[in-house]
Amino acid sequence: MVFNSLTFLLFFLIVLVLHHLPLRWSVKKFNLLLASYLFYAAWNPPFVILLWVSTLVDWFAARRMARAENGAARRGFLFLSLGVNLGLLGFFKYGNFALENFVLLLEGLGVAYRPPALDIILPIGISFYTFQTLSYTLDVYRGKTAPWPSFLDFALFVTFFPQLVAGPIVRAVDFLPQCSQPRKATQNQLGWGFVLLTTGLFQKVVLADILLAPVVDQVYKAPRMAGFLDAWVGTLAFSGQIFFDFAGYSTCAIGVALCLGFVLPDNFRSPYAAIGFSDFWRRWHISLSTWLRDYLYIPLGGNRCGPLRTQVNLILTMLLGGLWHGAAWPFVVWGGLHGLYLMGERVVHRLWGGHPWADKSSVKAFLVLLTYFLVCITWVFFRAPDFSSAFTLLTAMFGGGPDGLWITPLEVQTVLGVTLTLLAFHAALRDNRPEQLWGRIPWWGRSLALASLLLCLILAQGEDRAFIYFQF
Repeated sequence: MVFNSLTFLLFFLIVLVLHHLPLRWSVKKFNLLLASYLFYAAWNPPFVILLWVSTLVDWFAARRMARAENGAARRGFLFLSLGVNLGLLGFFKYGNFALENFVLLLEGLGVAYRPPALDIILPIGISFYTFQTLSYTLDVYRGKTAPWPSFLDFALFVTFFPQLVAGPIVRAVDFLPQCSQPRKATQNQLGWGFVLLTTGLFQKVVLADILLAPVVDQVYKAPRMAGFLDAWVGTLAFSGQIFFDFAGYSTCAIGVALCLGFVLPDNFRSPYAAIGFSDFWRRWHISLSTWLRDYLYIPLGGNRCGPLRTQVNLILTMLLGGLWHGAAWPFVVWGGLHGLYLMGERVVHRLWGGHPWADKSSVKAFLVLLTYFLVCITWVFFRAPDFSSAFTLLTAMFGGGPDGLWITPLEVQTVLGVTLTLLAFHAALRDNRPEQLWGRIPWWGRSLALASLLLCLILAQGEDRAFIYFQF
C-alpha cells in the first residue's frame, strides 16, 4: 500500500474517520496500531512478525536496563537489543551481499565455492524502523529518557504507519510524549496536513515519476550510449527524481500524521541550496544524518579527539551511512565520497574560513553551485547498477563519451526546466519554512495553487512506481 494509490486514500479516509469518532484515547491509539499493522501487512504479512520481535525485545530490554543494578547488566540488555535488531537487519538486508562477497574472496584465493542461493527477501522499511526503535534503547541506556510506562504507546511508536516504511526516522523522545494526551488535529493542522499530502503526491507522481524518471531510466540503463549532454541531463534528472521521490514521501508522511494530530520532524530543508557538505547533511535526510551523528559519530569520539581522529570518524560514519542505504559497493563509495567531501571541507575552513570574502553573496552562490555539482557526481554511484556503468557515465560527463545527442531535445528542456525551478525554490526557501511562504500567499492564490496540484494528480498518467527508498 503506497501513498500514491487509491487503496491508500480509502484506507486513510477510514482511519481518519475512526480517529475523529468520540472514542476513548486508548481505543483510538489501538485503532492506529491495528491500522499500522494492516498498512505494513499489505506488502508481506509474515514480516509483521519482525515488527513484533523488535517491539517486544526493545520494550523488555529498556525496562530491564532501568532496573539493572550494575553497568555490566545494563550493557548486557543493551547488547540484547543491538544484537536482535542489527542481527535481523544484517541477515535480511546484507545476507546475500555478504555471501556474494565471501564467494568472490574465495575465488580470489583460488577456491571455487558455489553455495546455494539464499534468496532472502528484504522486508520493506527494515532500515528505518530498526534505527527508530534502537534510538529508544540507546537513549534509555544513556539515561536520556526513562522507559515508557505504556506498552501500547511504545508499540504505536515503532509501527506508526505514516513514516513506518520510509521515514522520517522519529525519536522516542519526540513521539512518545505525544501519546500521553488525546491527539486531534485542529482545523489549521488538518488543512496544512492536506496541503502537505497533496504537495508530496505531486512531487512523487508528476515531477519524479512522469517528468524525470523516464529520462533517468534511459540514460542509466544504457550508459555506453550516453554522450556529454546525455550523461549530464540524466544525472540532473536523477538529482531531481531522488529529491522529489524521497522528500515527497516525507512530506506525505508529515501531512498524514498532522491530519491525525501528530507532529513529525522535518526531513528535508532545501538541500540543494546548501553551502558546503556539512550544510547539505543538515538539510538532506535530516532524521538519518542526525541519527548517525548522535549514535555513531559522537560515540566514536566526534571532533573531540584531534584532527586526525575527527577525519577518521567522519569517513567511518559516512561509509556506514552509505552501506545503510543499500547492500552494494556503489552505495559505500557514495557514502565514502561524501565523507571525503566533509574532510576536505574541514581543511578548507581551517585555511580560509575566516576571510571576509567568504561572506560575499557571489561567493556563497558559487559555493551553492559547487556543492550541487559535487553532489551530482556522487548521485552517479547511487543510481548506477554497477561500477562499470558509473565510471562510463562519469567519463561521458567529463567529455569522454560518444558524440551526438541520444535523448530528445524536449526531454533536455524538461529536465533543465525542472532542475532550474527546483534550485530556485530551494534558494527561496533556504532560510524560510514552507508554511511561512504559504501563509504569505492570498487565500485565492493558495486555493488556485492547491486546485492546480490536484488537477495535475487527477490527469497524471504514467507508470506506477514505488518510492525509491522502499528498497532501503
